Amino acid sequence: MKSNFLQGLSHGIPICLGYLSVSFGFGIAAAASGLSTIEASVISASNLTSAGQVAGIDIIATGGTLLEMILVQLTINIRYALMGLSLSQNLDKKFTLPHRLLASYGITDEIFAVCSASKKPVTPAYMYGIILISMLGWVTGTFLGASAGQILPASVSSALGIVLYGMFIAIIVPPSRKSKSVLFVVIGAALLSILFRYVITAVSSGFAVMICAIAAAALGALLFPIKDEEAE
Repeated sequence: MKSNFLQGLSHGIPICLGYLSVSFGFGIAAAASGLSTIEASVISASNLTSAGQVAGIDIIATGGTLLEMILVQLTINIRYALMGLSLSQNLDKKFTLPHRLLASYGITDEIFAVCSASKKPVTPAYMYGIILISMLGWVTGTFLGASAGQILPASVSSALGIVLYGMFIAIIVPPSRKSKSVLFVVIGAALLSILFRYVITAVSSGFAVMICAIAAAALGALLFPIKDEEAE
């Protein structure tokens, strides 16, 4: 058990370092939205989702409702439920229900990718190790970013805050270059976002994010359906 935990820690080091730099940008953005360092750190410790957290602080900053927050987080983070279902096929028999509930806290895109690539069944100890060190990197980066955001000039904070959006761009560019359907969805979501930003301004930022995501994905599925032969 100890060996599996230490192996999880070692495999999570690259994720930790990546999270450390990216979450620094989130900390900067959180401070710019009026959140304290402690508040930003608690958000990162309790909600390991970069896109969900960014949308969340926008809702907080604009005084959105709890219903809006719930619906936006559900829309953005529903993919983690699908990842959990997929990952359950590669879990060790030691993964009882309590272990599954605890591990579900730390299913992120990167942790899912590493655990899914494992050639042997994933044990609870291994997953706890990779989740722990990744979470520490995410929270530490948030704390440092939020602390810096409190003291740095606004111009510097704005420049550093772009780090988080750089990560989002890095995620969507490779698949967009390979698939015209993904490119269509990305462009569609961007155009809808611009529309809500500058034309339909009565819609709050939270609901705008939700509408853009659902509408662009639905339109992409309608225009570029996956044939049964391709799925097989």
